[in-house]
Amino acid sequence: MDLESEMKLPVINFSEENLKPGTTGWASACKDVRRALEEHGCFEAKFDKLPGQLHDAVFATAEELFQLPTEVKMRNTSDMPFFGYFGQYKTVPLYESLAIDHPTSLDGTQRFTNLMWPAGNDRFRESAQRYSEVVAELHRTVMRMLFESYGVGNCYDYYIKITRYLLRYLRYSEPKMGESNAGLLPHTDKTFLSILHQGDISGLQVQLKDGQWVAPPPSPTSFVVMAGDALMAWSNDGIPSCNHQVIMKEKGIRYSLGMFTFMDGIIHILEEVGDEPHPIKYKSFHHFELLQFMNSNLKTNPHMCFIKAFCGV
Repeated sequence: MDLESEMKLPVINFSEENLKPGTTGWASACKDVRRALEEHGCFEAKFDKLPGQLHDAVFATAEELFQLPTEVKMRNTSDMPFFGYFGQYKTVPLYESLAIDHPTSLDGTQRFTNLMWPAGNDRFRESAQRYSEVVAELHRTVMRMLFESYGVGNCYDYYIKITRYLLRYLRYSEPKMGESNAGLLPHTDKTFLSILHQGDISGLQVQLKDGQWVAPPPSPTSFVVMAGDALMAWSNDGIPSCNHQVIMKEKGIRYSLGMFTFMDGIIHILEEVGDEPHPIKYKSFHHFELLQFMNSNLKTNPHMCFIKAFCGV
């Protein structure tokens, strides 16, 4: 459907007042998080803990990263499917990305930096880790609010303990004359939660429950929080995974950052929402086994609903 410019994502303010558990502001924000995710699978988070200098540094070093030769960027490999370099694909020629596994740790950021710059690049490494720590704080807050809103706050520690972060740097070229402006085709993530942060150039579009596409504007203090397929399964389809795409309408190269969360362990389906009218629709599953299943079937059946095929009842 056509993009409706007047439509907007739900906006939730994660101010200091709302970040104190037990307060009225916290309880209200918990309800807002659940409502937004259940209705649309996504929301815009206003989060002012990313310093302006860090915002500028992480995007400046992103430009440095993508200026490296392709053969250097292709060193970004992983035994885990979808955890490495992505680019040079005819279906999405504008898109290129690299990923840092364990980006909140010194080891993770140092390992990636050494691959790209054997002589070192402290500015890149430090900005990547500091940025990841800020977004991980937002992620933990969203998770705690969501779990408490379902009355399963006692499960929060388990899921945070098994959370594995992946920070992806994303670049979209400006389309040439006659070239499609599709940066990324419509899709849902296979994550538990995804948190996207746009640079100066817009392009992200998310689909609301009524089918309308909306384009959240870039802002240094705005993050788009999206449910992935794993969260959809955990919630027994109570939360839809967010369908989204990238359309390049502005001039210039677009940069974006994505913090993707995966569970390095078993995801247990939320039985509290399973009753007779709404029976349990998924079996408990290991998140990384879902990724392996998708990787094994993607070429032969690219349109498969992998989460339902893998662990649907």
